Formats: sequence, structure tokens, C-alpha cells
Amino acid sequence: MAKLGGTRKGAFRAYFFGFFICTAGFLFGYDTGIVGGVLTLKSYKKDFGYTDNTTVSAVMVSIQNVGAFIAALGVFPLSERYGRKKAIMAAMAFFSIGVILQVIPSHSLPCFYIGRFIAGLGLGSATAVAPSYNAEMAPKEIRGKLGSGMQWLFALGVMVSYWIDYGVSIGLPATYTQWAIPVGLQLVPAAVLGLGVLTQPESVRWLAKKGRYDEAWQSLIWIRADDGPEVKAEFNEIKTGLAEELRATEGFKSRELLEPANRYRLILAVGIFLGQQCTGMTALAYFGPQFFKLLVGGGSQDLLITGLFGAEKFLTVGTYILFFSETWNRKPTLYIAAILMALCFFVVTIVNKTTAPPVNNQATSAGIATVAMIFLTNSIYQFSWGPLPWPYVAEIFPSRIREVGTSVGVSTQWLFNFLFSLTTPYMIKSWGSYVFIFYAILDLAMALLVFVFLKETKGVSLEEMETIFNSKAAFDVHEVRKRVLEDDAIDVFDVVDVRGGKHEADRES
Repeated sequence: MAKLGGTRKGAFRAYFFGFFICTAGFLFGYDTGIVGGVLTLKSYKKDFGYTDNTTVSAVMVSIQNVGAFIAALGVFPLSERYGRKKAIMAAMAFFSIGVILQVIPSHSLPCFYIGRFIAGLGLGSATAVAPSYNAEMAPKEIRGKLGSGMQWLFALGVMVSYWIDYGVSIGLPATYTQWAIPVGLQLVPAAVLGLGVLTQPESVRWLAKKGRYDEAWQSLIWIRADDGPEVKAEFNEIKTGLAEELRATEGFKSRELLEPANRYRLILAVGIFLGQQCTGMTALAYFGPQFFKLLVGGGSQDLLITGLFGAEKFLTVGTYILFFSETWNRKPTLYIAAILMALCFFVVTIVNKTTAPPVNNQATSAGIATVAMIFLTNSIYQFSWGPLPWPYVAEIFPSRIREVGTSVGVSTQWLFNFLFSLTTPYMIKSWGSYVFIFYAILDLAMALLVFVFLKETKGVSLEEMETIFNSKAAFDVHEVRKRVLEDDAIDVFDVVDVRGGKHEADRES
């Protein structure tokens, strides 16, 4: 396991910053988990007066995912021009407006749907910007751990939402407040992130890319709580990497995205987030009560089991992040986990189809066994496909196209979130437990693709990614670091010439 150097204050700041920015993941998780429970509340159905449960379930989830997809794909110009902080603040403003529209007692599903769409714009933007922001500030030794915090906070959000749904279902009468409280509480983390980001430094690499080197240097000093030789060397690596990217591309053009190294990275970004959705676990997060009703029958026990499911999700992904995220390599973790999840889903389907169904909402021993198997599948997911796509996509792109690359990857996540959330209620209604076979086949396909195509990135600096992907902007990062550490004449604002023995000053005037 890589040891994190630097000062204790720097380590504290890195962890605090990383997990604070991942509040975007908490919002994503809370919103994901709140939907299924709210749809089971009689108060919600009474206030909006609908009869087609399947269609409302599908539209309620999918319309927000449409907004999130559009925003995640289109937010990079805002993030590129104005910075990560302002992009996140704008995202939280949109999200809050959307939540307010949802909780207004309009008794109108179209009004609620509009609110969901607007909230989706904010949520999609935040989830696309946060991973880049996090990766650009994190020490390489713990970048995977901090990036995986998106999934840990996602799991925390899901868990909190499940228990709030369960609490209001048994503790409040079937009135407007029963469903409005769970929905309206989303404003709290949105305000924390949107206002709290004002206290945090802007991205070091974004500032450096804009030529604001003095500010970038101060930002790096703050996040590392140090200005010694190692921090100086890191800053020179960043500047040298940007200089090499500029030299190799001679100004950004859209066709740069189609160069072999970048095209490969874009395909990986799309593929790994597609794989995350193909595992079936996001569908379980959205429609947990509906899935568990298939296995153990109805009643309040499906919401209780869903609450326990959320708690297990939070504990298992936390265990992975704290103890294994910087120990296990990315690639084998993903393909082995996909195979294991497929096996679990096959077992669930076989047991469910060869045993008697629940009678009078009373769970059978076979139903309990299948739920236990789903919990095991969830644990495997939280040790692999849940957390890993977030840091992986943010770390593989060069600084010049990180906004674009991360946006494409995260928008893929939202696109297939939309497709699966739209179709899953109909799949449950038509296929029953055979839906697990569908996801098992997808898991096996993703295992094969990861084994063949994924690049290993654990413990590699962002600048070293150029070498891994055979980019034209690749340079010897270790040689640059060695030169800076050994040559006191090199100023922190110099750019090391990696093609010769000289270095040249490039300080912002």
C-alpha cells in the first residue's frame, strides 16, 4: 500500500477536501434511494391521484436522469471557463430550484416531473465536475480512495433515504408531509455543498492550465500544507505536463479527442460507466422495495429490508475504501467481481423459480435465502463496480481534455441510468425474477471486456497517464522530478525542458 507523505495537516486537508466534494455523491445516492420508497407511500398516490403505478415509477426516475445526462454532457464548457467551484455552485442552485418545485403542494404530476428534470440538471452537472475536481487535487497515493468517496457518500445517501422512507411510512399519517419531508430534505446537502465549496481552494491544475501559476501554487501549498521540495517537484510535474500537452497538440482542436490515445480513453470512460449500470445494482437501488417484494412478498417488510440493504451498502463500500482501495489493482478487482455477481444472480433466479412463492406476505426460507444472496451481490459490487469507475474516469485523461472526458463518462452513467430506470419497472412486471438472469449475462460480458481492454492505473500520477496510454504528450515524469529535487537552480515556476538539459522560466507576469 502506498504511503502518503507530507504533513499531517496536508493529509487531513486532502481527506477532508476529497470527501467534502463527494457530497455530490451523497445527493446522487439520496435522490436514488428516496424514489422507490416515496412511490410506495399512500400519501403520495393520494395527493397526485394516479392509477398507473408502473408508468409513474418509470417516468419519475427516468425524467431526472434525462436532465442529468444532458447536464453531465454539457457542463464541461462552464467548468472549463469558470472553474470547478463556480460550476458546482451553479449546479446546486439548479438542484435546489428543482427540489422546491417538487415539494410545492401542486397536486400536479407535470409540475413534479419538471422539478425532477431541473434537479437532474444540477445533479448531473455536480456528478460530472466533482470527480475531476477531486482527482486534480488529490495526492496520487490516495487518489483512488478519495475518488471512490463518490460511491461511499452515494451509499450513505441511499442508506439515509431508505431509513427516512421507512420512518415516515410507519411514523407519520398519510398526508402531504409524509412524502414531502423525504423529498425536501435534499435541500440540506445541496446547501452544504453549494455554499461550503466557497471555503475550498480552486483546482490546482485548472488554475495552472489558465496560466494563473501564482494562484495554482498557493492552492497546492494549501492542500498539501507544505511548500517543500516534494511539493515543488509536484508543481513542476504539473506545469511540464501541461507544456508537453500544448507542444504535442499546438492548441486544442476537437479532433484531438479522436487521436488514438484519447479515443481509447473515451471508449474506456464510456465502457466502465456502462458496466457500472449493467451490473443491475443501480436498478436495485432505485427499485429496492419492488425487487424485494418479488422475493419475500409485500407489507412493510420490503421497506425494512431495503433499509438494511442500504446500511450494508454503506458499511461494505466504506470497508473497501478505507482498507483495500489503494491495495487492490483496479483491473482484476473489476473483472473478478463481475463474474461473482453473475453467479449470485444465477443462484437467486434458480432458487426463486424452484421454490414456492410467499403466501399472504409471509416470507419463506427460500425468499430469505435469495435476499441474503442479493446482499452478498451488493457487497461484491461495493468492493468493485460501485466505487472504482469514479476515480478511474477522472484520472485517465490529460488536463486539457479532462472536463470533456469526465463529462462523457459520467453522462454515459446517467444515460444508462435513464434507460434501465425506465425499463426496469416493466421488466419486473413482465419477467419477474428472470430480470436477474438478464443482469447476470451483462455482468459476464463486462468481465470479458475489462479483462481484454482496461488499463491498470493504481498508484500512477495524472501526468504519468500519458505514458500508459502512449500519448504524444508523454514524458519521463521521474526524470523531471529527479531534476527538480537535485537542482536548486530550478525555480518552482520553471518548466523543465524534457527534450534537453535546460529549463526555462514560464512564470505568469
